[in-house]
Amino acid sequence: MPIVVGVMVRRIKDKIYAEVGHLDLKIGEKVIVETEHGVEAGVVCEREKNIVKGKDPVGKVIRKLTEDDKRKLADNEARNVKAQAIVVEKADDHELDMKLTCVQYTFDRSKLFVYYTSETRVDFRELIKDLGHILKTRIQMVQIGVRDESKMVGGIGTCGQVLCCQNFLKDFSSVTIDMAKEQELSLNTAKLSGLCGRLMCCIAYENEHYINIKKGLPEIGETIHTPDGKAKLAAIDRIKETVTADFGDREFKTYPIEVIKNRNIKDKK
Repeated sequence: MPIVVGVMVRRIKDKIYAEVGHLDLKIGEKVIVETEHGVEAGVVCEREKNIVKGKDPVGKVIRKLTEDDKRKLADNEARNVKAQAIVVEKADDHELDMKLTCVQYTFDRSKLFVYYTSETRVDFRELIKDLGHILKTRIQMVQIGVRDESKMVGGIGTCGQVLCCQNFLKDFSSVTIDMAKEQELSLNTAKLSGLCGRLMCCIAYENEHYINIKKGLPEIGETIHTPDGKAKLAAIDRIKETVTADFGDREFKTYPIEVIKNRNIKDKK
């Protein structure tokens, strides 16, 4: 079984596994790897481990990033900008229904990845012929979703922080409006949507906590048993983990959730 590390490559931050050989690598180190697409630059994102070779190809770490490599990457970035302008021009010439997100050469410039979004299927055969003739390299068109587009382009969220998908989020999970309801958020989709136009990923972060906190509690307005007698459940604060009980005549008292849960379980028994 080969010893490999996880490496994130390209702007879309695809994770591949690459054999480490004799190198001692740490998370966050920049490396040059040999992949099925050619020689690429990447960042170590997962510690060493043994794996059984399967269907997914395994790359090989060639070396840690050197100063010469950094200069070549800078040159590649300049070439990416020029190539993007050509792709836009040729896509317009062919009147293709697509939105270009970015283009990126592999480290050895043996392949150019063209990332785009589109709501329809697009025939790229003529475009690829033109680009291959002009740029003298292999072209790979990669259709991505709007969430991947935000991850690649980046930006600042409504919280004032760098987008989670750009900063640390490795995989996208399902986010539903029911999660917003569970957390008693405003159901204004404009306020709940991120830069990608989809529901913000952070809505899912605390959802399980909100569900667990509420377990064992009756619904708002139902009777609960408190240390001071029976009352109606007026509110649940799942951040402070407290409940507010309504004793009538505008008398309200606040208790820790666990106290109310334990008391109601005992009373049910």
